[in-house]
Amino acid sequence: MVHTVVIAPDSFKGTIGAAHAAAALGDGWHRVRPHDIVRLLPMADGGEGTLDAFATALPGARRMPITVTGPAGTPVEASWLLLPPTATDPGGIGVVELASTSGIELLGTPPRLRPLDAGTRGFGEAIAAALAHGVSRLVLGIGSSASTDGGTGMLTALGARFTDAAGHPIAHGGRGVTVVAAADLSGLPPLPPRGVTVLSDVTNPLLGAWGAAAVFGPQKGAAPGDVLALDGGLSRLAALLPADPDVPGAGAAGGTGFGLLAWGATLVPGSAAVAELVGLGAAVAEASVVVTGEGSYDGQSAAGKVPAHVGAVAASAGVGVALVAGRITGDADVSGFAATASLTELAGSGAAAMGEPARWLAEAGATLARALG
Repeated sequence: MVHTVVIAPDSFKGTIGAAHAAAALGDGWHRVRPHDIVRLLPMADGGEGTLDAFATALPGARRMPITVTGPAGTPVEASWLLLPPTATDPGGIGVVELASTSGIELLGTPPRLRPLDAGTRGFGEAIAAALAHGVSRLVLGIGSSASTDGGTGMLTALGARFTDAAGHPIAHGGRGVTVVAAADLSGLPPLPPRGVTVLSDVTNPLLGAWGAAAVFGPQKGAAPGDVLALDGGLSRLAALLPADPDVPGAGAAGGTGFGLLAWGATLVPGSAAVAELVGLGAAVAEASVVVTGEGSYDGQSAAGKVPAHVGAVAASAGVGVALVAGRITGDADVSGFAATASLTELAGSGAAAMGEPARWLAEAGATLARALG
């Protein structure tokens, strides 16, 4: 019997992107069941790999190359994605990813962290390019940020002006936010006709103990004194911009979520929005089985992550779903999955799995094909 298999993983962060992970799983499945119909629908939540996921899942999507100002202030070669026009979006949808324009991965491996100097100007430059093309709608992924600048760099690239107490333009990055005294948003362009949707898996507010600086600043190299300075700067920024700093997600990407709210954008859970845009529900309804996954599946993975959302879509359609993860921790609830595969167990160690992720993802695909075929 020929099965239709939908393979819809997230990226395995730090090792392999969602598109390549899906391809490897599909290769492994086909090795065991060569006649099955395998459909690759790599997923994302707004972070690294969001552009690749859309490009793989949607035929006709076009990469639009652009050179932008990277998070450290140096040129970076990037691209945004133009999705094909539709009746509701005649100008197409522009997908812009912060990770590939202002992301922490652009600071090197390991990253040369710049807690006060990294900024989001390049992200704004890519957004401006998509607007200039005439898109009907923008979809913005804001995961994997390198900075804590409240989105000031992005908004500056779009036409806003931020100045210090002396009336001088503030510096690039978080350092500028610490001295911001005035904001002029009159130069910002209008939103595209169908608006701006922001994808994020973060619900933190802008300020305080759970805010952008306190929670994510240390991950970007911020020392305790830096965190205090950045949170104070973001507090001053909050008093200057027309947005609510307590909105869930305002603290995403070092406060870029807040900056986008001030422009008029809408923040949404990333995995659900990506699933809708790539047509996950319709694909699952025609499937015999679904395979999803992520790098580490643990006790927190049920809270809005890609495997949980894909699993819920499959469950509502009455379709069995399998899980692949780099590791599956002891506190993880896997009771809703028809089968599971851990790359760490297949490879013999976490280091071996991370060293050759495509190989072990293919093995996982073959393992699940045998178990579920």
